[in-house]
Amino acid sequence: MNGKTVVIGVIGADAHAVGNKIIAFALDQAGYKVINLGVMVSQEEYIEAALETNADAIIVSSLYGHGEIDCNGLREKCNEAGLKGIPLLAGGNLVVGKQDFKDVEARFKAMGFDCVYPPGTPIETTIADLDKILGLA
Repeated sequence: MNGKTVVIGVIGADAHAVGNKIIAFALDQAGYKVINLGVMVSQEEYIEAALETNADAIIVSSLYGHGEIDCNGLREKCNEAGLKGIPLLAGGNLVVGKQDFKDVEARFKAMGFDCVYPPGTPIETTIADLDKILGLA
């Protein structure tokens, strides 16, 4: 255990569970305490779990293409709830249709996300980024 807690889940009306389980397993193997909210998670559920567990980061997954809509406003809600500055990471199939990922990433960064990952990103990449953000690397 590295002493760091992360809240993970699949946001919105998305019921894709397999990737969520893989992410949870990989984070656990990397030494993180994982609070896995499962699928169809609301912004409020992420925030509530992060507050209850004194989480160090929130990782949002979305595979059904509506992640951009579902994630909009999460940073502001985190700030209002007392989670100002908590690292927010998002990955998966975040938008509908073929879009240049650089544009998608720019929109998520503008929404206050620290790291944004395209579909197919190895979880090791996310873990390496998380380790850096949390001062473990």
